[in-house]
Amino acid sequence: MVLGLLGTKVGMTHVFDKVGNVLPVTIIKAGPCFVTQIKTLEVDGYNALQLAYGEVLSKNCKKPQYGHLTKIGLPPLRYSREYKVDNPSTFELGQEVSNDIFSVGQKIKVSAKSIGKGFAGNQKRHNFARGPMTHGSKNHRAPGSIGAGTTPGRVLVGKKMAGQLGNRMVSISNLEIFKINPEQNLLVVKGSIPGKPGNLVSIQ
Repeated sequence: MVLGLLGTKVGMTHVFDKVGNVLPVTIIKAGPCFVTQIKTLEVDGYNALQLAYGEVLSKNCKKPQYGHLTKIGLPPLRYSREYKVDNPSTFELGQEVSNDIFSVGQKIKVSAKSIGKGFAGNQKRHNFARGPMTHGSKNHRAPGSIGAGTTPGRVLVGKKMAGQLGNRMVSISNLEIFKINPEQNLLVVKGSIPGKPGNLVSIQ
């Protein structure tokens, strides 16, 4: 069994369950993906499949990737990821993998790049408290002291300071599949997933 699939976030909506509760859900266009490389324990040291997704024009496909795909008779595909499998011998190059590998009620992990929010201060980025606003205080949103004195005489690595917020890979586990539409390659997942609509997502 393939333990993962690539897809695109379509957006969010809400649905009603059998009892009548309103559930927020995210719709993902999952697949179809194509097997572009089979890695085995004997040759590569581990069992995995390389899957490619997202058909594009040949000019928008990187040349090494384009050559890799044309060797096995596939169209230009933009994205590729590896997923570990137990028995890679059951797959063949060029094979199509769609969302029928999942089932309703199954728990999945979704990874995607979060929305970039630009340069942010400590209050917004790390949930720091602000300084007093009255009695002549001039420290409202300043970071304050960032280290000790002579010892160690430097700012320690990993200090929480202002910087870029978002635009990083985020994974959310234990999301439940609410509905599957195999005709349109859609997965309806309970809850929210990282990123904007149109983002590439990895489902495991």
